[in-house]
Amino acid sequence: MQVETSSITRLLVLRHGQSEWNALGRWQGQADIELTQQGISEASEAAEKLGTFDLIATSSLQRARRTAEIIAAAHGVDDLIIDDRLKESYVGPWEGLTYDEIESGWPGHLNARKMPEGFEPNENVLKRMTEVFIDLADKCRGGQALIISHSGVIRTMRRSLHVTDTRLENLGGCWFDIDSNNRLSAGRIVAVIRELNSSESL
Repeated sequence: MQVETSSITRLLVLRHGQSEWNALGRWQGQADIELTQQGISEASEAAEKLGTFDLIATSSLQRARRTAEIIAAAHGVDDLIIDDRLKESYVGPWEGLTYDEIESGWPGHLNARKMPEGFEPNENVLKRMTEVFIDLADKCRGGQALIISHSGVIRTMRRSLHVTDTRLENLGGCWFDIDSNNRLSAGRIVAVIRELNSSESL
């Protein structure tokens, strides 16, 4: 059946389950950190709550990839798409540090959204995330895709689209819509484990 080209393609983009450094309060960036047992449980719980999707894609970092693998397996999906462009922002010298350690070394930077030298520029994040969103939308035009990624890049995308910037829990995220002209818009925030509005379908 031919998909109507004017249809909106919907992407549900979620943060991964709890990682070992999430539990310690450390900034991860592109460090490849594993899920905790709680993170594995969160992914399993999310798999039970989420509906079906036309495709599932994930960042190549193992905390996201493992989350996606658990969800995909529960839904009988064996053709998981893994894409480096869905990785978290590279955070340079802040990798592995806690908020207190960052505040000590770079006073006021966090509150002012000022990044240290070596931190991946927002423009680069926006470019790669927009490109991968469009590429994934091309694979399921008019349908829905589930994407497992990272809080920092999701929030960067939301800020670029001038919508409310909200802290994301593990397995939290938001909907993004892509129209037939590849115009991107950000939709509502979703918290799969701690549902924001249980009356709304995920």
